[in-house]
Amino acid sequence: MPFELSLINGKTVFDIIRAHWADCIDVVRDAYLAHAHGQSVNPDSYFLRFPEKPDCRIIALPAYLGDGFGVAGLKWIASYPGNVQRGFPRASAVLVLNNYETGYPFAILESSIISAARTAASAALAAYWLNGRSRRAQSLGIVGTGFIARYVYDFLVNTGWEIEDVRLYDTSPVESEKFRNRACRLDRHRTVTVAPDVTQLLKGSDLIVFTTVASAPHIADAALFEHNPLVLHLSLRDLAPEILLRSQNVVDDVEHVMKANTSPHLTEQQTGNRDFVTGTLADVMLRRRSVNRSRPIIFSPFGMGILDVAVGKWVYDQAVAAGQDLRLSDFFYETVR
Repeated sequence: MPFELSLINGKTVFDIIRAHWADCIDVVRDAYLAHAHGQSVNPDSYFLRFPEKPDCRIIALPAYLGDGFGVAGLKWIASYPGNVQRGFPRASAVLVLNNYETGYPFAILESSIISAARTAASAALAAYWLNGRSRRAQSLGIVGTGFIARYVYDFLVNTGWEIEDVRLYDTSPVESEKFRNRACRLDRHRTVTVAPDVTQLLKGSDLIVFTTVASAPHIADAALFEHNPLVLHLSLRDLAPEILLRSQNVVDDVEHVMKANTSPHLTEQQTGNRDFVTGTLADVMLRRRSVNRSRPIIFSPFGMGILDVAVGKWVYDQAVAAGQDLRLSDFFYETVR
């Protein structure tokens, strides 16, 4: 029916993603390639901020994706760091999918899980391509052991990554211990340890994941990366420009990432150019650009609405095929012109 609306709850989203880790990464790959081929519209994100809550924001990410997807949508995601102290996740979100032909919304999905999954899937995709198309790491270091970190870890481990050692660091050691005991598959690694400080973690890891809530760079010593690790800089604001200037920098979209005082944005402001950017992940996948381990490799993805729309549409298709959506046939009432 042209005016039906499907509601898809978080449990359904969770189950679909956990049953199809590799497929989710493939969806993200195809979205990046469609974007690289000009088959997308990905406007700037819009940040709704509050004068009396400076650390809180609600972000709107609209997007359209063609090239086999043929869907538009909007992610509306709130970030309230204080929620962590209340005992529940910082972020909450919904995703609205719109029919490209009529503009009518056809689905509303719980989207904090979709957002985490698309972020983690893009990280796993980047790790594979930037690691010489290998799924091996001697030591994985995770800085910031929250919700997103758990999804990144799950995507890596559940798509065949072989990781000898895991090192964890969080400003709250309790969170690192919880991550070790609840999220880590101890049988899959030789050791899983909570690092006493971030310096030791960085020096001892060849694959590093940043998933913090840092609003400004807190890592400035380029010597910490002289062993040329692969860094998945998902939280975007952890690294000082001095580190990026000594590294190979891969992003999801050059224009998109150069805003909101991300580390690449600060580096651009400092240098007055973007020469430090090696290229996009799509450039690497299409062999337009290449990286090697002669210098650190840093992947800094701003996070694109096209990924939410792509993963959301894929989850919707899976849920509808399995009869797991809640169908509302009377949501739209005035349907005769």
